[in-house]
Amino acid sequence: MKLGFIGLGRMGHNVVLNLIDKKNKVVVFNRHADKVRKIARKGAIGAYSIEELVEKLPKPRVVVLMITAGKPVDSVMKQLFPLLSKDDTIIEAGNSWYKDSQRRYKLCKSKGINFIDQGTSGGLNGARYGASLMIGGDKKIFKRYENLFKDVATKDGYAYMGPAGAGHFVKMVHNGVEYAIEEAYAEGFEVLDKSKYKYDYEKVSNVWNHGSIVRSFLCETIQEAFRKDPKLKKFTGKIGGGETGTWTLKTANSERVEMETLKHALKKRKQSRKKQSFATKVVSAMRAEFGGHDEAK
Repeated sequence: MKLGFIGLGRMGHNVVLNLIDKKNKVVVFNRHADKVRKIARKGAIGAYSIEELVEKLPKPRVVVLMITAGKPVDSVMKQLFPLLSKDDTIIEAGNSWYKDSQRRYKLCKSKGINFIDQGTSGGLNGARYGASLMIGGDKKIFKRYENLFKDVATKDGYAYMGPAGAGHFVKMVHNGVEYAIEEAYAEGFEVLDKSKYKYDYEKVSNVWNHGSIVRSFLCETIQEAFRKDPKLKKFTGKIGGGETGTWTLKTANSERVEMETLKHALKKRKQSRKKQSFATKVVSAMRAEFGGHDEAK
């Protein structure tokens, strides 16, 4: 399949390489031309404007967006609209709020353009070798591009979740769950750190990852972080991010669902900007390991 791809950040770059491995032809654009040139040397087809990207695609076109949520998505879509034709498709694969996805779906529909919201999980390694995809929009459009989703996803790692916004809604809740799990691990390691025992945390996490009921991908990232930096000295403990978890809590509150573990995790993230601990360093280390995320300034 030949498709367009806008956004060559850490995740986008790896997704494009994943698609190329599966014999897709990927026309790429990024506002920083050096990123286009870099990935073009690895098999992508470079485009140095959105106009050029659209011109290089066969009809009906499909363009994947993997850019910062919010105004950047609206800005790029506004540039795409006069260039696209009826029955072309935009797949928005970033971390957008589901209500924004519902709004964008309606806007696209009014122009005869298809819109798919795709929640993407799996970190940098998942983006490169097989991610988890949560997909919303019209089911017939999902079916049309199912082979594309299959190429990006790990085995059994994608599914149609429902109408417009459903994919990003599931991803939003996923991130809220993730925050709470990260905080639980972090607090556990802080208890170990405060004890009289002198633990090797790489060994602890390795044992937990082999047969214990708390084994997980996140625990694997902790193990790898401790392998590289046993005392997490390179981390300040000022945790970045937090937007998607805040959306989850806001939605839970509106539905009268208590998410106390998420509420606590968000509180600790906010507090970490002023007061750091071993636990906040553990969360920062996890985020850096699976997603290359920077700490807060």
